[in-house]
Amino acid sequence: MDKIFLQKMHFYAYHGVLPEENRLGQRFQVDLELFLDLASAGATDDLQKTINYAEVYEAVRQEVEGHKYMLLEKLADQIAHKLLKEFAIEEVLVRVTKPDPPIPGHYQAVGVEIKRHKA
Repeated sequence: MDKIFLQKMHFYAYHGVLPEENRLGQRFQVDLELFLDLASAGATDDLQKTINYAEVYEAVRQEVEGHKYMLLEKLADQIAHKLLKEFAIEEVLVRVTKPDPPIPGHYQAVGVEIKRHKA
């Protein structure tokens, strides 16, 4: 299976359990791996035989910036289901990173990674 990936898409949104996360918002980073057969696109050089990256970005942006979820798990799951529904992909890996969560400690980031398949 071939793969298209989009890395380090950055968004500002209002997801989180704590009230200040919902009120003040914070940065989120999304990485995707889209699994599909790219042989036809490679052979024909035809955009219609592949996935338009700009459309994928916009679908993710709408989900991240247009909704509020408490959990990163829910956000990642919603992104995955949206992409599987709207695009001709067989499988998707979604990684959502929260670089600055309001929790004590020393770390670079927290996040979740999920993989979903077309039903």
